[in-house]
Amino acid sequence: MFIFRKNHPLIKIINFSLIDLICPPNLNIHWNYGSLLSLILIIQIFTGFLLALRFPSSSLLSFDTLINICQDRNYGWLLRLLHSTGASFFFLFIYLHIGRGIYYGCFDKKEVWNLGVLIYLLLIGTAFLGYVLPWGQISYWAATVITNLITAIPLIGNLIVQWVWGGFAVGNPTITRFFALHYLLPFIVRFLVILHLYFLHLTGSSNPLGISSKIYKVSFHPYYSIKDIFYYVLFLFLFFIVTLIYGYNLIDSENFIPANALVTPIHIQPEWYFLFAYAILRSIPNKIGGVIALLLSVILLFMFPITSHPYTPVFHWLPWFRFIFWSFVSCFLLLTWLGRCPAEIPYINVSIVITILYFILIIILIFINKITILKI
Repeated sequence: MFIFRKNHPLIKIINFSLIDLICPPNLNIHWNYGSLLSLILIIQIFTGFLLALRFPSSSLLSFDTLINICQDRNYGWLLRLLHSTGASFFFLFIYLHIGRGIYYGCFDKKEVWNLGVLIYLLLIGTAFLGYVLPWGQISYWAATVITNLITAIPLIGNLIVQWVWGGFAVGNPTITRFFALHYLLPFIVRFLVILHLYFLHLTGSSNPLGISSKIYKVSFHPYYSIKDIFYYVLFLFLFFIVTLIYGYNLIDSENFIPANALVTPIHIQPEWYFLFAYAILRSIPNKIGGVIALLLSVILLFMFPITSHPYTPVFHWLPWFRFIFWSFVSCFLLLTWLGRCPAEIPYINVSIVITILYFILIIILIFINKITILKI
């Protein structure tokens, strides 16, 4: 049995993260998304590590090995479904987490917000790399289409694509590199999550009212630790129901067909959590313009802290702000739906209109604090 002294580093970390952490007393359910994301990240790293023990990262063996894991290994099917369903839940709570930050004006904590956006960007890359590894039809052609976007870079785009591929087409070197990066990136994400929490604990959590009260505070434990445990149990119950009953519904049926470079699927589309960006990419006829719009749809999130300061008031209780925010959410959902639709009229025309509205509304949300401060 190990007996830790009071000044032991592990005890200090526990005290810093749980016992001694002072929180506002009015946090609601929207402040539980971060802790749920930490739980999902642990599930993803654990299941991914077990799957990686048998994954060959070979274009000749990957598809057959995955079938072998699911059909011939004890609970291999469960590990695969937990990992794939966990990715969907991961991005669901990420979007809820970001939406809560925009709605309640939590981006005034610049280090916390910027680290969170950086984590989101790394998770996008990690999810894309993992989507390629099953080496089904959609995996192969998604890798081909997305990596070809690099050719939009003037002069050196084609050279970079060939370096990424490890040849003149997506093949065995590509999947080997993607597997190595997919294995490595989650540990980098975990490190950034620790930094994210560290800066959050230094500055203190925001709250729905947006006020900074130094008088009335409560400790994280036991008030919010018990609340987190309750939502952990509730989430795991829902997570296993979706995994065991609807797990295969979240996987494209084309991905159960081995990759074939000679047969192009009728409709190539990413997972649901990337469909909004895919719709933005398709809505712009120019290749360079589409790539720039795709990058801006995410990178603009870094702009929110630039136009805010610690004394910016919250606007979520004002009707006009709610109209703008929920219009932005509606555009996001519409783009997600349009990303699943065929690339034909009228869907392309509607995508152009919704894309323009998406960027107009996010720019308004970015500069709304600056405009209001100037008026004051």
